[in-house]
Amino acid sequence: MSDNASVAGGVSLRARIYKQLIITQFIVSIFFTINLLLIATVFSNQVFLSTMRYILFLITLVSDSLFLILSDLLLILYTIYFTMQISLCIIFYLIVCLSVFVTPVTLTAMTLERYVAICLPLRHPELCSLHNTQKCILIILTVSSVPCFIILSTFIAAASSSVYTQHKLCSMEMFVSIPWQNHFKFAVYQFYFFIMSITITFSYVKIMKVAKAASGENKKSTWKGLSTVILHAFQLLLCLIQLWCPFIESAIIKIDLLLYINVRYVDYVTFILAPRCLSPLIYGLRDEKFLNALKYLALCVVVRGRKQVGCPGNRQGRQNEDRQGR
Repeated sequence: MSDNASVAGGVSLRARIYKQLIITQFIVSIFFTINLLLIATVFSNQVFLSTMRYILFLITLVSDSLFLILSDLLLILYTIYFTMQISLCIIFYLIVCLSVFVTPVTLTAMTLERYVAICLPLRHPELCSLHNTQKCILIILTVSSVPCFIILSTFIAAASSSVYTQHKLCSMEMFVSIPWQNHFKFAVYQFYFFIMSITITFSYVKIMKVAKAASGENKKSTWKGLSTVILHAFQLLLCLIQLWCPFIESAIIKIDLLLYINVRYVDYVTFILAPRCLSPLIYGLRDEKFLNALKYLALCVVVRGRKQVGCPGNRQGRQNEDRQGR
C-alpha cells in the first residue's frame, strides 16, 4: 500500500512538473515574441541604429532573447531526463552565463549614458558617438565574459579529464558541485553587482541634483531620466535576488520536495524571466519615439499589406521612418 502511495505521489509530482513546464512555455513564448517585435522595431529605423541608448537597448534584447531560448531548452531537456556530453554542456553554460551578465552590465552602461545626457549634455554627442558605442559594446562583452571563464576555470581545476566525455543531465548547478566553488561563484557575482549598484546609485544622486536645479522642459526631461535610472536599479535588484535563490532552494529541498518544486518555479518566473521583460517597459513603452515606431510596425504586422500601410521597405515606409527620425 505504501508502494502504491509512493507511485501515486510520484505521478502527481510529475504531473505538476509538466504542468509548470507547459505554463513556462506559454510565458516564454509571449516574452520572446515581444522581444522579437522590439528588435524588429530597432532595425526598422536607421536613427535607432545610430543612437547609443537604442543600440544598447538592442544588446539587452538580443541577450535576453538568447537567454530565454537556451534556458528554456535546457529546462525542457532536464525535465525529460535528456543527457548530453559534458563538453557540449560547457558550451551551453558559457552562452547562458554570458547572457546572464550582459543584461545587467548593459543596464549599467545605459544608466551612465543617461547620466552623461542629463549631467553633461554638451559632451554627450562626443562621449556617446557611434564610434564610442562600438568600444562600449566590446567592453560590455569583455566584462561580462570574465566571471563566466573564472567560474568555468574552477570547474576545470576540480574535474578529472574523463569527465568531459561523460553524459549527464545538463544543469548550471553541475559546475559548482563542490562547496568552495559555490562560495567563489557567489563572491564573484556579488562583486559585480556591488560595482554596478554603486554606479547606478552614483548616477541617481547626480541626476537628482540636476533635477532639483532644472526648470521647465529640462526639469521634465531630467525627472524622466531619473525614473529610468530607478527602473534600471529595480531590474538590477531582481537580477541580484536571482543569485540568492539557489541558497534558499537548497535549504527548502531538505524540508519538503513539493514545496521546493513550487518555490523553484516561482523563482524562475519572478527572478529569472521577469527581469528579462522589464526592458520593454523601460524603453519600449516610455520612449515616445520608439513607441511610435513600435505602433507603426505592429500595425504593419496586423494589416499584412505593404501597399495599404507604409511599412518598412517601401517608399512610403521610408518616408515615415525619415519623419520619425526627424
